[in-house]
Amino acid sequence: MPSFKYTNLNFDQVKGSIKDYLRANSDFSDFDFEGSNMSVLIDILAYNTYLTAFNSNMVANESFLDSAVLRENVVSLARNIGYVPKSRKAAQAIVNFDFKFNGNSTTVTLKKGLVCVGAINDTNFVFSIPEDIIAVSPIDTGGTAGANPPRTAQFKNIDVFQGTVLKKEWVVSGSTDQRFVIENPNVDIDTLRVEIRKSGASAGLAFSKVDNIISVTDKSNIYLIQEAPNETYEMLFGDGLFGTKLEQGDIVDISYIVTDGKNGNEGKNFFFSGDVQNDAKQSLTSSNIVTVTTTQNARNGSDIEAIDSIRYYAPRMYSAQNRAVTPRDYEAIVQDIYPNTESISVVGGEELDPPEFGTVVLSIKPRNGTFLSDFTKQNILNKLKQYAVAGINQRIEDLRILYIELDTSVYYNNSVFDDASELKAEITQSLTAYGNSANLNRFGGRFKYSKLQQVIDNTDVSITSNITRVIIRRNLAAALNQFAQYELCFGNAFVYKESGGNIKSSGFRIFGQNSLVYLTDTPNKDENGQLDGSNFGTISIVSEVIDELDSQITYKKIVDEAGSIDYAKGEIKLNTIRITATQRPNRVIEVQAYPLSNDVIGLKDLYVSFDVSASRINMIRDTIASGEQISGVGFPVTPSYGNGKLSR
Repeated sequence: MPSFKYTNLNFDQVKGSIKDYLRANSDFSDFDFEGSNMSVLIDILAYNTYLTAFNSNMVANESFLDSAVLRENVVSLARNIGYVPKSRKAAQAIVNFDFKFNGNSTTVTLKKGLVCVGAINDTNFVFSIPEDIIAVSPIDTGGTAGANPPRTAQFKNIDVFQGTVLKKEWVVSGSTDQRFVIENPNVDIDTLRVEIRKSGASAGLAFSKVDNIISVTDKSNIYLIQEAPNETYEMLFGDGLFGTKLEQGDIVDISYIVTDGKNGNEGKNFFFSGDVQNDAKQSLTSSNIVTVTTTQNARNGSDIEAIDSIRYYAPRMYSAQNRAVTPRDYEAIVQDIYPNTESISVVGGEELDPPEFGTVVLSIKPRNGTFLSDFTKQNILNKLKQYAVAGINQRIEDLRILYIELDTSVYYNNSVFDDASELKAEITQSLTAYGNSANLNRFGGRFKYSKLQQVIDNTDVSITSNITRVIIRRNLAAALNQFAQYELCFGNAFVYKESGGNIKSSGFRIFGQNSLVYLTDTPNKDENGQLDGSNFGTISIVSEVIDELDSQITYKKIVDEAGSIDYAKGEIKLNTIRITATQRPNRVIEVQAYPLSNDVIGLKDLYVSFDVSASRINMIRDTIASGEQISGVGFPVTPSYGNGKLSR
């Protein structure tokens, strides 16, 4: 009797297995399965077996965090190891405004809820505050005390959150089946405020959210949060052993902000719409138009945590066990205490040059920006202290970006596709999509040259080949009009020619020199004029000299020894220099090199960013493929190496 494959998920294979099984029985050895009613019964059996096998496979997949695809199951499995997925995050802006009025109230209160409205891409979004804000309102200069003197209340550095404040209350029934679920899936849990009050009381006790029960007693006014079905969130209160137990008849009052998440980013140009009240809790009318000035545009808004992120961080948070020891521990904990983290690099001090034992260096790329503010850095470091090992210091450094550019010549058959500009646009779209892949735009990223060439070739059937040069670039932030030294680490070895000119830069000006100057290099040589094998060289500063007769460009050395270069490590060091201006905006000097390997990696704290906008795409007709030049004579050949120009 043939063996039956219980793992088959193909209907025809299941049906064939049933027929083979029946044919092995002597009663059905000569039976015509296709021409009898038995065929219908076999179809039913095969269909039932197929569905059972499929359901069994799905059930098995949904039982494990790595293979589950339904969010409800992923969240449930993550909950088993103590991980709570992050909710939507409201975009946050910082604003200032003065509120002028006539009255005797020495303090005024900006009520929680709507404060202002900001414009984002021709769409208005409301911004609110989760709690009341009180400000003093002194009499204006020149005013006199008396009936309704002129006053001004200054609201400085107010954090406003994109979204609307909603309220809800429950009466505790005492039933074990009662659940406290926030039904709105767009809630920002960080803006949740919870108060418990007795029946008939006007005020209650504030309860705070905790992530674990460490240091929680039976008197702690706390609650925990967990994700419920349909991307909603549920509050869990104490049981009298861990946290205060709610009594029957208690009233649970909550307020929270529902937000549009990342759609609220970049909000600005606010106008005031809030409610300001006096000491008697009466709404005031401003004596002039309230002008809102923006200190910081809205940012850090994000959507609810994705399934892939839950799969990645849940086991790492569990393995961290609320202590920061290994790099993976830091990665998971920082993501938890600063949810706006897009990518993070953690480097132990022993890996630095020179080593800094007892130090952990972190670099963080926020989701909607490039750098962290000093306040955010300090806030993260303060929160890390409760997880870190005693005696280990943490330091957050600014992002160091390693840009990857392309200089590519794409050959195409114009008899198949004759619109070069449209084809170039399609290639740009393909490169942009490749740049958004998981391997790039992150710490520890890797640029794969062979994959990149395939992306270009596979964009359209008319593309016959491409000659692509990879360029790596760092942006040097110049300290203008100051004597300073600089160091740029690329983390990848440079390819270099004996003649030099391997390093190129954008233009800048130095003290005592009016014309634009550039960086270049010369490899070290021995007494015979040959490379000495040290993989070191000298950085020089040169300026362009244009011949008036033939417009040829030559270069004149302004500073012979302006620094050093290590080709093997990919490091450039500049000696003390005073830079007065840069050709690029924002004090930036772009410095580029060609990597020894076209597969580029982000070493240690280097964030790999594929800069498609700075890449050059040259469209060249393939005259052989189109049949214009069968012999190949006159075929436009593209060099695979860089030119001799020393400027970018």
